[in-house]
Amino acid sequence: MSTGVRRRMGVEERRQQLIGVALDLFSRRSPDEVSIDEIASAAGISRPLVYHYFPGKLSLYEAALKRASEDLAGRFAEPHEGPLGARLLRVMRRYFDFVDEHGPGFSALMRGGPAVGSSTTNALIDSVRQAAYEQILTHLGVTEAPARMELVVRSWISLAESTALIWLDGRRIPRAELELQLVHDFAALAAVSAAYDADMAALLRTMVKDEPADGPFAELVGRLLSLAP
Repeated sequence: MSTGVRRRMGVEERRQQLIGVALDLFSRRSPDEVSIDEIASAAGISRPLVYHYFPGKLSLYEAALKRASEDLAGRFAEPHEGPLGARLLRVMRRYFDFVDEHGPGFSALMRGGPAVGSSTTNALIDSVRQAAYEQILTHLGVTEAPARMELVVRSWISLAESTALIWLDGRRIPRAELELQLVHDFAALAAVSAAYDADMAALLRTMVKDEPADGPFAELVGRLLSLAP
């Protein structure tokens, strides 16, 4: 039988609880709309106690953002098995899972929020982009990308971000279509760059060579050919 006595949390345990509570609230509403009082109420503690662990909402937001950024960066990790097109599609599905789960917070971060412009926020955003970039290079079998390859990969990561933000505004396009479209976008960016660069041409040949007839890249080729008279 429960005595009703609440267990006292240690300092780090309480900090992690508050970060989790804040992240949940920021995921459902813009951080600007969430008050310290709401965070305290959801955590079952007083407002002054929140300030005992965090100097203010900005520091709590940055801590929640750090946890979210680590989660988002992890969505780009994928076993190096099977065709590249299928791997990228799985990555995009996990990426949009995150966007779907943390929509308001994701939008506030990318478009403007309580910590936007701070050195901490900028460093966290850059860390996610860099982690995504490095993960994609490993799938391409490259340790140090030539200039045009770096341009393709970083441009594609930026495109995924902007696509997700547009999708959040009303979700007017089916999510699954956008996930597949982004995989096609990667192939299209690579194909355009291959016309100017031998390294990209070699990469494109490898991508197409290993792609099964029912894979995302093969589907793109089929659609492109259907446009020809």
